[in-house]
Amino acid sequence: MNSAKDVRPAVLDLIGNTPLVRVTRFDTGPCTLFLKLESQNPGGSIKDRIGVAMINSAERDGRLKPGGTIVEATAGNTGLGLALVGRAKGYRVVLVVPDKMSTEKVLHLKAMGAEVHITRSDVGKGHPDYYQDLAGRLAAQIPGAFFADQFNNPANPLAHESTTGPEIWQQTGQNVDAIVVGVGSAGTLTGLTRYFRRVQPDLEMVLADPVGSVMAEYVRSGTLGTVGSWAVEGIGEDFIPGIADLSSVRHAYSISDEESFAHARELLRAEGIPGGSSTGTLLAAALRYCREQKTAKRVVSFVCDTGTRYLSKVYNDQWMTDQGLLARKRYGNLRDIIARRYEDGRVISVGPDDTLLTAFQRMRLADVSQLPVLRDGQLVGVVDESDILLGVHADATHFRQPVAGVMTTRLETLAPDASLAELQEELDRGLVAIISDTSGFHGLITRSDLLNHLRRTLA
Repeated sequence: MNSAKDVRPAVLDLIGNTPLVRVTRFDTGPCTLFLKLESQNPGGSIKDRIGVAMINSAERDGRLKPGGTIVEATAGNTGLGLALVGRAKGYRVVLVVPDKMSTEKVLHLKAMGAEVHITRSDVGKGHPDYYQDLAGRLAAQIPGAFFADQFNNPANPLAHESTTGPEIWQQTGQNVDAIVVGVGSAGTLTGLTRYFRRVQPDLEMVLADPVGSVMAEYVRSGTLGTVGSWAVEGIGEDFIPGIADLSSVRHAYSISDEESFAHARELLRAEGIPGGSSTGTLLAAALRYCREQKTAKRVVSFVCDTGTRYLSKVYNDQWMTDQGLLARKRYGNLRDIIARRYEDGRVISVGPDDTLLTAFQRMRLADVSQLPVLRDGQLVGVVDESDILLGVHADATHFRQPVAGVMTTRLETLAPDASLAELQEELDRGLVAIISDTSGFHGLITRSDLLNHLRRTLA
């Protein structure tokens, strides 16, 4: 009789066999577009497939032994797949993640018991802080470690050749003309290329690539272009992965961050399907391809992972605005620097009669250190963390006291048409600059807001 620890975890049986749904509320030209919902895997992404494949392969050939450690460099989803399978099988999991990854991914990894090392996302291959290089060093330092190395591991494309491809072929009734994919490690593209070369040699692979990545330009011209930066997670590369097979790619589209994030948001609004930023990239490219066709074709793409993993980014209007990914009215003055403008309805505020506890909780929720105090839409004061601390440090029951008792009421304001130099002088004198004129209160500008504005100007 098997002991409990020898029983295969049932959750692993849920990986794969994900549904294929038709897109019905987008203009797909003469084509029929289907999305394979890889978000329905138990770990929430297509990377569950390679997580189980790479671990099973390493167990079979002895690279991963009982009590061993799995090490990987990941944009998050491969790490989640490895953590799902590795922790279910009792392995230690150590992951290196670039710092542009969503908070939800990092928290999910830690909740599953993975050890997460966050490193820089602004450096390339060969730099000591590059996430793949750092993971390789950790694997060499940890006794009994298995470096999954998805970018060179043959079990990665094999997972898609043996599962994803056959599923698509069966679900489409052996009738599919094109598949739209992105490239992170290139496992999906390579595995599907190998499978469909056997069963449907005329099938076109279509590459969806973030602007800034080198993949699309390499497909188009055979040369590596200049590497840029992109906010989309999980796809796009600054090098050509070792396992990449680009031989079946017939079209390559470069998709901007703005297009990617907008399409992910629209997919949820129109079809009720929450996907991440890479799903938005794939959808934008798939729609371009479909609308360019002159004859009817059946096209498949992917919801690569669940959108609930990006609530703090893709579906967060404030983050989108801060990143310049969500259009808003431009004034050509200091109002453009305000992160939360009153006229946009985004100001987080308190009233003078609200308690200090209410003010503190709103600061925590909005991740700010100060709040305007408004009465009937008029600014009557500002309260910050130091005001609250002075009010309660002697007696915690003072949290019940009104904001009016501690707020700053001597307010120096700047007109929207003031200069950046005047803004800097105001920030040098205090924590925030108050932007107001005869038309009323417009919002607060913090040092962080000014830095974000300057960063966007540089970009």
